[in-house]
Amino acid sequence: MRFGLGIFFFVLFPFMAFPQSPPKSAIDLESFMERLFPIQEEDLDYESIYEVLFQLYLNPIDINRADAEILQASYLLNPSQISSLISYRNDFGPLLSLYELQAVPEFDLYTIENLIPFITLGDSGLRSEKFWERVKKEEQAYLLFRHQRTWETRRGFTLADTSANGTISSRYLGDPNNVYLRFRIQHARDFSMGITLDKDAGEQFAWDGKTARYGFNFFSFHFTRYYVEKWKTIALGDFQASFGQGLVFGAGYTLGKGAETVPTVRRSSIGILPYTAAMEFGFFRGIGSTRQFKNWQVSVIGSHAERDGRISVSTDSIDSAEDIISSINQSGLHRTSSELSTKNQFKETNLGGNIQYSHPSGKLQIGANSLFSRFDRPWIRSVQLYNQFEFAGQSNLVSSLYFNYNWKNFFLFGESALSQSGGSGTVLGFVSSLSKQVDFSLLWRNYDRNFHSFYASGFAENTRPINEQGVYLGIQIRPEKRWKINAYYDFFKFPWLRYRVYAPSKGYEWLARISYQPSRNLIAFLQIREEQKDRNLSDSGEPTLPYLVQPVKKLNGLLSLETHLSKNLFLRSRILLSQVIIEEKKTYGFMVLQDVQYGQDKWRLTGRIALFDAETYDNRLYAFENNVLWTFSIPAFSGQGMRYYLLGQYQITSKLTAYLRFSRTTYTDREVSSSGLQTIEGPKQTDTALMIRYFLR
Repeated sequence: MRFGLGIFFFVLFPFMAFPQSPPKSAIDLESFMERLFPIQEEDLDYESIYEVLFQLYLNPIDINRADAEILQASYLLNPSQISSLISYRNDFGPLLSLYELQAVPEFDLYTIENLIPFITLGDSGLRSEKFWERVKKEEQAYLLFRHQRTWETRRGFTLADTSANGTISSRYLGDPNNVYLRFRIQHARDFSMGITLDKDAGEQFAWDGKTARYGFNFFSFHFTRYYVEKWKTIALGDFQASFGQGLVFGAGYTLGKGAETVPTVRRSSIGILPYTAAMEFGFFRGIGSTRQFKNWQVSVIGSHAERDGRISVSTDSIDSAEDIISSINQSGLHRTSSELSTKNQFKETNLGGNIQYSHPSGKLQIGANSLFSRFDRPWIRSVQLYNQFEFAGQSNLVSSLYFNYNWKNFFLFGESALSQSGGSGTVLGFVSSLSKQVDFSLLWRNYDRNFHSFYASGFAENTRPINEQGVYLGIQIRPEKRWKINAYYDFFKFPWLRYRVYAPSKGYEWLARISYQPSRNLIAFLQIREEQKDRNLSDSGEPTLPYLVQPVKKLNGLLSLETHLSKNLFLRSRILLSQVIIEEKKTYGFMVLQDVQYGQDKWRLTGRIALFDAETYDNRLYAFENNVLWTFSIPAFSGQGMRYYLLGQYQITSKLTAYLRFSRTTYTDREVSSSGLQTIEGPKQTDTALMIRYFLR
């Protein structure tokens, strides 16, 4: 049968006879990220998610070795296609060429084209050389410099003034330049090493050992090897980990409710990954390794790092005083004296592990996680009614069991975790191809109000998996080739109080999206999303009821048309709408935008002009924007005004590429924008971003 397939490809596709792989075209990261990211909110770490997804792209999947769990991580294959590919490999053996994917049932050309950038047929042959020889010859070695700045003067950069009582106002210690520097050298599934340096706007460029500032405010490094004999991964420096459904090890990789309504509810055990983002929390610093034992793998993690926080003195006892952590700073910002005083104030030690069994068929995976975290002093929060079940103490242990099972066209998955406090968290669900036209997903979760897991990113409406119960239903229907319908409904409730919600509460959210693509060069879609959640509202007037907890309903609409008028010219037109109902009062938001992109072999220009009008901050509108390479941008717009930007990319030489972005927001309803030290005395905000990438070889 394999001989027959070889003859088929040779006769029908003679141009494919020699190379094993099609040319690897650059993935359209912008549309890929926009499709996968959850509905835009301000409290999500988009840059960290972007980096993890980008790591998957830079380290393609070996299509002949990947099990169902790894294949699902790309979010490009549905359960039916994954099951079909595994059956094909079992029947005919490893694929001889990526062109052979055309013979796999359920695969079409559109799927294959999207999948190609993420997959490989295995090692490239360089393994025969010594490691450092491979490093010296590696072409993926580059230096990257990025500068960003807001050109209007913010209040934090003005001269300090003195109040009537003699207090000097706070100001930023540094200049308004954001500077980022990265060195990276890597080869897919072989090695990765690099250094990341970052200074945010307002931070001082200083050399001060007491505050651990050595020029740049943030320093990150990593050295990772893959497939060294029986060692699947060896990571030194900064890294992340993802196993199970993210209840213990979540890697900052928390895709959830978005336009891709079916596969993103399920996490993938992508293991240990190098940390390359510039966020200053949410990663391990130390050593992590994974060793393979036939169908078993064992991972061990050891981390010791300084963290930011506010240190106070406990006054519970007259006889003894004890330093405690009163709050943890996860912003990564050290612009003022107050913010700088939180830098590296306590130490965190983590010891963790994972053991995982994968059935030879690739259809079953079971595993166990455990993570012990300890601070060098107790973390005692300022007690509020809503946070009395949050973590308090000096150490935490959280452990879990998880499974993934591929049965026919069903992916069943689940994880249950228990923290030291006795609180538990559980996720159960499945993703299924009910037919060639219909995919469906269901997820149930239950997180106790005292479930504590510091590195978790389980599926949740909250930013963390705690104090929540819910059920999610997602569906995707392809009635015929040109049409696609995506929808989900999520019901959730919070058994205990939350920040800004001083009563047990509940809510729901649903989304519907209809896409029409009559050709490769034209796609249109209409998307509607509604969310209702309880929230504290204005003072009720009663002394015993300072807050009323009432539902807030938000409705968002998006109409989009994208077209390639030619190989070099791309247009995108969108209309965004929002409606908010609070105590039967309706407010509205509106935005219309036009994107134009034109490029030749060595250069590309991308521009946008947008008009927006949002009555209140609750009506704010989020619009995904193109930015310089490896920089993510989803700004929120409220009030009235105009937004435009122009992004240019030019390949100066085969080794040197430059990116330059100019953007401006002009408000027509105000003379002062932002607030606090970020205040700009004027209706405009102008930003630039410059990036230069230089390949060493």
